[in-house]
Amino acid sequence: MSAPADPFIAAASMEGVPSAFAGTRDGIDALLRDRGLRKTTPEDTARALLLGAAASAALDGDEIDPDDLAAGGGGSTARGALRLSGEVLGLLPEWKRTPVQVLARLHALAAAGSVPDDDLGRPAHPAGVARLRELARLLALPTEAPGLVVAALVHAEIVAAGAFASHNGIVARAAERLVLVATGVDPASVTVPEAGHAAAPRAYRQALDGYARGDAAGVHQWLLYAAESFARGAEASPITRR
Repeated sequence: MSAPADPFIAAASMEGVPSAFAGTRDGIDALLRDRGLRKTTPEDTARALLLGAAASAALDGDEIDPDDLAAGGGGSTARGALRLSGEVLGLLPEWKRTPVQVLARLHALAAAGSVPDDDLGRPAHPAGVARLRELARLLALPTEAPGLVVAALVHAEIVAAGAFASHNGIVARAAERLVLVATGVDPASVTVPEAGHAAAPRAYRQALDGYARGDAAGVHQWLLYAAESFARGAEASPITRR
């Protein structure tokens, strides 16, 4: 019996995508000094998570300075993003086993105080749930696709699935960060992918809309956008300011 086809390689092999992501990965590796030569600290990770929470909230219309957010400011969306950022990395072992359950937990964290308690972590759209389960199935298969590509596709697929009644974007951006850690792209989670998206919100939304069309051109558009966005997220890392 032949092995199952790699579900992510077709997208990763689209014209211009390999070179775009190779360049972005080189930049991230340079930031981290060839994967381990630069010492990172828990404070670096905490700061990157805080910056990511503020950026993710801004993309959903709740803009706030990161330090003000840390001090307790911001609306319900920003506070939810901050609450999620405090727990997301602790969900990594579960993500590798049961990603759909992790997405439900991420939603519960992000949406607490914004939706009725009975709706926290509960998908509202059956078709979206089916897409998330299929995504989980694909993630369980071995892949030769770059981790950056997998992270980008996970992000876009969660948004396109729209399984939850709210906060799908914040959940998707948190899942993207988890994939970057899980695949070894950014094991200390010191880049700020959310800031890369927030720096170009119009391009971000246009690229997600393209992906949601479900055709190859839309996937291509999203991936080329994502390569640029991940590069911006690396530049936003707190370790660049040392």
